[in-house]
Amino acid sequence: MRAALLAVLLGLLPALALAQAPGRYAIATAHPLATAAGEETLRTGGNAFDAAVAVTAALAVVEPAGSGLGGGGFYLLHLADSGRKVFVDAREVAPLAATADMYLDATGQVNQQQLAAGPLAAGIPGIPAALDHLSREYGRIKLELSLAPALRHAREGIAVDHKLAAHIQRRAGDLKRFPASAALFLPQGMPLAAGQTLRQPELAATLERMQLFGAAGFYQGRVADELVAAVQAGGGIWTLKDLASYRVKERAPVILDYRGWQLVTAPPPSSGGLVLGLMTNILSGFTAPQSELNALHLRIEAMRRAYFDRARFMGDTDFVEVPSRALLSAGYAEAWRKTIDQDKASRSADFSMPHQEGQGRNTTHFSIIDAQGNRVAATLSINYMLGSAFVAAGTGVLLNNEMDDFVAKPGEPNAYGLVGGQANAIEPGKRMLSSMSPTFLEGADRIAVLGTPGGSRIITMVFHAIEAVMAGEDAKAVVSRPRYHHQYLPDVVQFEPEALSPYIQRQLSQRGHVLQELGYRYGNMQAIIWDLKQNRLDAASDPRGIGSAVLGPARARP
Repeated sequence: MRAALLAVLLGLLPALALAQAPGRYAIATAHPLATAAGEETLRTGGNAFDAAVAVTAALAVVEPAGSGLGGGGFYLLHLADSGRKVFVDAREVAPLAATADMYLDATGQVNQQQLAAGPLAAGIPGIPAALDHLSREYGRIKLELSLAPALRHAREGIAVDHKLAAHIQRRAGDLKRFPASAALFLPQGMPLAAGQTLRQPELAATLERMQLFGAAGFYQGRVADELVAAVQAGGGIWTLKDLASYRVKERAPVILDYRGWQLVTAPPPSSGGLVLGLMTNILSGFTAPQSELNALHLRIEAMRRAYFDRARFMGDTDFVEVPSRALLSAGYAEAWRKTIDQDKASRSADFSMPHQEGQGRNTTHFSIIDAQGNRVAATLSINYMLGSAFVAAGTGVLLNNEMDDFVAKPGEPNAYGLVGGQANAIEPGKRMLSSMSPTFLEGADRIAVLGTPGGSRIITMVFHAIEAVMAGEDAKAVVSRPRYHHQYLPDVVQFEPEALSPYIQRQLSQRGHVLQELGYRYGNMQAIIWDLKQNRLDAASDPRGIGSAVLGPARARP
């Protein structure tokens, strides 16, 4: 009888856990107007997934340097009523006419300009399909309402902030090559300056089509015709079939255990979950270091090995076999641990992986929890700042240059020095490998919703945030924590100013680490922490950016 009663009580535990709700919402995004769009949607009666649609669309208008309808992204969802977790893959795909050597010139060298700017650099976008999917499958209100804030900002205009103005200035040379881009960002031939107004009437018209027809308003009909016409006129290879055949994919997230906490994070075609798993598995086998110096040394060595495996194994699992189970096994981590000297740095040259690729840094992330406990961590990108710099005439859509995230030529490094192999070679319809890593961290007393832009450094930034949350830091401290990074090649430890003290720098150098202090701070993390014991939410936006975080009441007034 007692055993039966105990079994019943244990069976109720998941339901009891699911019954807890924060009682208020939290939103953290990279732009105050995007945060306000999410809050407006929640107050209109939407849930976290409707708010994710609103924030995504608003960011496309107010932060075009980082994401947009012409880009892609990943959404990690938690459904409060069931506890279900799902990863929505809206990554761009290679056009059906793409070939492995499409960016090589007559001498066999990579044409970097074709990868950096213009429509040939663009993969088929996934964000419009994601907006429709999230609204239809998980939202509570109509897509029309969720898109309304973005439409309003596109039609009425926004004040250009200093960061966007700097991005426009940097890409002015590329923008002026394309008439629709120049008309939008270089009026009268001059880059828009901070404080000037950016109006996007053609993008507003595209959003209106999506209000009426959902994803079909983008991938079919007038907008699709104009996208393809503009791309082909500019030398690109998109077809109407490319657009009509695009689909988002729902995947099972990577779920990991790290020192008693559960990590829920991104599966391929993101490398984030597997790289985080490799790092945390390697580190879990070491006893707690007695000093911060020893801890830093072990983390750097774990980063080195995890990025090495990223290079040789990871790609789109619909096209290549990624040995995920083996990479995350205890035996594999133990084998890597045996190669680490706890007093001396390894040399990346001793590992065998010659192929290199790069990945852009301009991306965006947002985190949301609603009053019922639904959660979204979403990381979106168009790759470089302002993507390909190509606006498709008649649509207002700024296209990505994510084709650069494939391996254009084995052994050919690009500006960012990230390493890759044949698993990430260009193939028609294939998703390019990514580092975007939207993540949930779940413990007995705290749940965190985390993510950041930052190209190849995304994964290590999320790792730093994980360790900060586990150490009990609040959201502001988590997003502010100084950062360091190693990615196998180049064989250097990159770090922000003040991230490593002069003493630590000397000691790491004596152990053989090559250090590179960056002249800037990187990343733009958005974090929410739910204290389960006190049922209290805490949210923060990275001080490196211009974003904002808000906390709201449990019930929104209509």
